[in-house]
This record gives sequence, structure tokens and C-alpha cells, in this order.
Amino acid sequence: MVSDANSLLWMDRLLRLSEAAGTRGEVPVAAALLDEAGRCVGWGSNRRHLRADPLGHAELLALRRAAATRGDWRFNGCTLLVTLEPCPMCAGALIQARVGTVIYAAADPKRGALGGSLDLASHPSAHHHMVVKGGVRGERAAQQLENWFRLRRLARQVDGLKQA
Repeated sequence: MVSDANSLLWMDRLLRLSEAAGTRGEVPVAAALLDEAGRCVGWGSNRRHLRADPLGHAELLALRRAAATRGDWRFNGCTLLVTLEPCPMCAGALIQARVGTVIYAAADPKRGALGGSLDLASHPSAHHHMVVKGGVRGERAAQQLENWFRLRRLARQVDGLKQA
């Protein structure tokens, strides 16, 4: 597992990457998959809007890159770091990929699937159980998301006034 100090460094990098995704119009979420030695083997930021891809979540992109890098889909000893608690689709993919540890920043009480609205990692049907740790740079990530959504709402209001 990644040390606490290393997870803070990686989360800082991911928050910068997610901020860049936000400037492209994507929900600001970024993820990185680290191997057993702490090296990044896959990374991604949301690309749903840019690619018109419902599967363009940061976690899935990181898993795809890691699988291509390693030539394998199993990540038992690996750690995924992500700026927002994974949704059910991503949590399911992490279980299928047998990721060893997931560290996330901001909790998602509405859609989070690793403890937010449900917990797929500890569900009896899960064939693989992960170590899950939340809240690493959580306040900073939550603020980044809140600011991004606030700006989106304001932009829609301005567009509505222009069209009226």
C-alpha cells in the first residue's frame, strides 16, 4: 500500500489534473493507478463530454492505461487514487480488476459506491475485497467540485438571460 506521505503527494497531482479537466468542461475528477512499488502505471481524468463517452470516467481510463502498460487486467497489489469517491460503475470495475487499495479524496454521499450511498467493496456478492480509505485531501477536492458546479450553474443562468 502507498504511504500516507506518498498518497498526499499523488492526490495533490491528481487535484491539479482534475482542475485541468474542469477547464475543458469535464467534471473535475482524476485518478492514478500505482503499482506495488508506487510507480504510476495508469492515469486518467474525466473525458465523458470531450469524447461523448459514457464510460469516460477517470478510474476507467486509468485502468485501461494500466492494463495496456502491464499487459494484464489484475491489479491485486496496486493502489488507485482518485479525487472523488467512485460511482457504482467504477467501483464495480475496480472490484473486477481486483485492485488492492482505493484511496479517494472527496466522499460522494449521493452516488458514491465505496461507502457513500452504498458500499460495493464490502457487499457479500463481491468476489474481491479492497482496502478503502477516504478523505485524503477531501476538503480540497470537495471545494474544487463545489466551485466547478457553482460556475456551471452561473453560466447556465447567464445563458438563459442572454436568450430571454
